[in-house]
Amino acid sequence: MNIPENEYAKHIAKDFEIMIEIRKYLYQWRWFVLAIVLFLTLAFVYLRYTVPQYKVTTTVLVKDDSKGGLMSELSAFSDLGFGKGKSNVDNEIEILKSRSLLESTVEQLQFQVQLFVQGNVKTTEVYGAKGLHARFSGTNSLFATSSTTLQIQLISGNRFRLSPVEGEEASATGILVGKGGEFTFGQPILTKVGVLRLESDAVRKAPEAENFLLVLRPVDQVVDALMGSLAVAPLSKTSSVVSLSMVHAVPEKAEVFLNQLVQNYNANAITDKNFISENTSKFIANRLLLISQELDGVEKDVQTFKQDNKLTDIETQAELFVKGSSEYDKKGVETAIQLDVLSSMLGALKNNKQHDLLPGNLLSSTGEESKVIGEYNKLLLDRNRLLKSATEENPTVIRLDEQIQAMKQNVAASLRRLQASLEIQKRDLDVQQGAMNVKIDKIPTQERQFRVIARQQKVKEELYLYLLQKREETAIALSATEANARVVDKARANPIAVSPKGNVIYLAAFLLGLLVPFGVIYLKELLDTKITSRLDLDKLSTIPFIGDVPTSDSPGELMHADSRSSSAEALRIIRTNLEFMFTKVPEGTAKTLFLTSTFPTEGKTFVSVNLASTFALSGKKVLLIGMDIRSPRLSDYMAVPERGVTNYLSSKDANWEDFVVKHPSFEDFWILPAGVVPPNPAELLMSKKVDDLFKALKSHYDYIIVDTAPVSLVTDTLLIAKHADTFVYVARANYLEKRMLAIPNTLYKEHKLPNMCLLLNDTDSTKGYGYGYGYGATVTKKPWYQRIFVG
Repeated sequence: MNIPENEYAKHIAKDFEIMIEIRKYLYQWRWFVLAIVLFLTLAFVYLRYTVPQYKVTTTVLVKDDSKGGLMSELSAFSDLGFGKGKSNVDNEIEILKSRSLLESTVEQLQFQVQLFVQGNVKTTEVYGAKGLHARFSGTNSLFATSSTTLQIQLISGNRFRLSPVEGEEASATGILVGKGGEFTFGQPILTKVGVLRLESDAVRKAPEAENFLLVLRPVDQVVDALMGSLAVAPLSKTSSVVSLSMVHAVPEKAEVFLNQLVQNYNANAITDKNFISENTSKFIANRLLLISQELDGVEKDVQTFKQDNKLTDIETQAELFVKGSSEYDKKGVETAIQLDVLSSMLGALKNNKQHDLLPGNLLSSTGEESKVIGEYNKLLLDRNRLLKSATEENPTVIRLDEQIQAMKQNVAASLRRLQASLEIQKRDLDVQQGAMNVKIDKIPTQERQFRVIARQQKVKEELYLYLLQKREETAIALSATEANARVVDKARANPIAVSPKGNVIYLAAFLLGLLVPFGVIYLKELLDTKITSRLDLDKLSTIPFIGDVPTSDSPGELMHADSRSSSAEALRIIRTNLEFMFTKVPEGTAKTLFLTSTFPTEGKTFVSVNLASTFALSGKKVLLIGMDIRSPRLSDYMAVPERGVTNYLSSKDANWEDFVVKHPSFEDFWILPAGVVPPNPAELLMSKKVDDLFKALKSHYDYIIVDTAPVSLVTDTLLIAKHADTFVYVARANYLEKRMLAIPNTLYKEHKLPNMCLLLNDTDSTKGYGYGYGYGATVTKKPWYQRIFVG
């Protein structure tokens, strides 16, 4: 792929700038090494004397909802809709983190009592180690709020010395009665907060170099610290397994605390359950007594009601009453029918002249009536059969008629007796049916009244049985109370400290060792408003650049033929570059080079003198003119007479050759000094003699180098600028403000200084900002500290 020429140039420039930035930091590598070593040393000291912190974790299975939570006082009545508030993991987590639970655990374990071993630099807490234990008994209310420190000094044998630390002998916070003294391990020591006993697992047979501190802290402070380090969280959203963890400097102590915390949590839950069960049992017993009394009263009401109404079972008796009423009604109907039949038969018997038969099967009675009717009908049948063969006058027929007439009277008498009997029976049936109907009418009212009483009896009875059942359940709950949480994993400390993490600390120290010097250098570069290298000139100016002059080791000396310093090599390069600026100068005419700057002390005189000597060493005839007539500086680099340009310009008949002197160390190096400082420098430079002077000089020398005044202060340079073939604008590195480059840029754009170019003076060649001078240059050996931190 072909890259356009302009794009390729951009890539090259970008890569060059990146390399320049990298080299800028690589040059300061010694500071990076020093910072890394310093921060790594600080990290080592920090890790050496920082108390490591360890993470201790335990996991428990918390009863959640149906898996078992704390009962409420109405939980026994949950099937009736009471006490259905269910516990969940979130509630139990808050209980596990509660201040009251932590405070009771701290007081039980006496964690406000701490033992520390004193070291030369740090004091480390110990627990269950060194064979030393402290325990208070018979404590009072001051034990939970006292704050004091006691010093324990082990003595040979089984003895120790206990005393307050300095400053607490007369303090109100001290707990010792008196100033302490020597005691034996296991001996009770009376204090203001209780009885202290120090126990030792091993008898000390020789004095120990280390001392111990016994620190008593208020319970609230200890609980606050533990609450800050304790973390309780579920392992997942779908399980009721809870993780309890804490970070502590003494992992053994944290393990004991977490295990005891879970035990106390279960113990409190069991206590709550027992308390609730006992209250429930008392409540049930009281209710049973009351319900039993009410049930007895209701049962007596049932007894009285049944006795008063002569009832055993209302439904059965009602059924019997209805059935009896129906029977009476049926019998009444039957009796009425019989009465109607009897009435009809009596009428028929009375009007029976044709001797017709009487119906005998219409009567339900099986008494003498049916027999008499049967005999009567038999006689009629016999008469009718006889009449078939005889007449009515037949004696046998007449006898039968007499018998029939007598039997007819018997039948009538018998039917009347039956009729009277049925009428009596019907009246009785009507009376009985009326009484039965009265009873039936009373049944709904009795049933309603009895149901009210029976309902009360049933409610009291069921409530009584329900309470009996719950009393048994509560008794079972009291005898078999289950823990609220089951330990899945006991507390265990991670052997690797969570803080400080050595690898992280060392890595952070290493990164700080890199970032701090980088930041300082970057900030320094960011805040630096001075020109430091050619890069700044390239970014801020379009004026041609001919080179830079590194800082000279001997700025007061002129360059000689055998000079091999970086400054000499730079001046030779600049001399070569200037030849390209003189391409338009006609042959046989001196090449005139003017040097100026923005401010004094930027090194234009130094550059002028050394450029003149450089051109002189090339075998050319060189004239150096001091035209900075307000502040001449040529005398700082060479011995020159006091008379010079100003003297020539102010005289009428003087010859310029009278003021030109030859440098004794060079064959063709001539000097025209500035002369005496005049009162009217601008007027002198505006005179016609300046034009005549340059016209005459250009025919006698090959190179004319003019040291002019700074352009930002006076107009002297602009007045004589027309005589220059090339203007070298000297800018001093690490001195000239970047914003001041606006002055040479304006002069360049307005062409006030002909054929203008830039030269950067006093650069640091060791930083690699320039061309990398030093080929064949002599190197002055620097002190070791400068070689390390300066280069």
